[in-house]
Amino acid sequence: MKEERYFYQPDIALGELTKEDTQHAVRVLRMTEGDELWLMDGRGVFYRAEIAAASNHKCAYRILETLPQERAWRGHLHLAMAPTKLNDRTEWFAEKATEIGMDEMSFLDCQYSERRTLKTERMDKIVIAAMKQSRKAWKPVVNEMQAFKQFVMQERSGQKFICHCHEGERPYLLDVMETGEDATVLIGPEGDFSEEEVGLAEAQGYKAVSLGSSRLRTETAALVAVHLMNIKNHII
Repeated sequence: MKEERYFYQPDIALGELTKEDTQHAVRVLRMTEGDELWLMDGRGVFYRAEIAAASNHKCAYRILETLPQERAWRGHLHLAMAPTKLNDRTEWFAEKATEIGMDEMSFLDCQYSERRTLKTERMDKIVIAAMKQSRKAWKPVVNEMQAFKQFVMQERSGQKFICHCHEGERPYLLDVMETGEDATVLIGPEGDFSEEEVGLAEAQGYKAVSLGSSRLRTETAALVAVHLMNIKNHII
């Protein structure tokens, strides 16, 4: 049985693959006119299509079938984290979080951040590749990095949580998250959020929570939070 090939095509009406996907389809996969392929718009729809014309510089397609997909989770799941010093760890998080399933990811410049710049375009490419590999119908939004204060001061719908390691009792995220509601979770840098940042977030309605008793690296904590959000809101 011939393997199904998936391509991300946010503008289906364009009628042809991007330059990068054209090269992959024609030069690498050796696809030709009449071959079937699957397109995903990142907004919940798959399209069964076939190649109408193919060359090294252009790969046109025609849509054979439009297949809206059912959402696999409820609510809008948003994870905001401080990028790690080693960028490949943040990229690992973005890839795995996309495979699990989420709606939006943001990156925070915090008081103790070890990385204060991030190439959003590269992160978006990693997310797209993970979306195609895991065949997710929805592409997570990848936001530009912004200052912690700027992020928490913005209005956000649903529940809001901040994970930190400061003293004091904090309920387990899975226990306090309401099923079906939008949710935003904040994960700090290796040096944690400062006390001032925690206080600012709580003043803006963020609830302090725990991810369990284990000591987790930033990217691991972020992925655990995404997994817990997905589990709580997964549609069986």
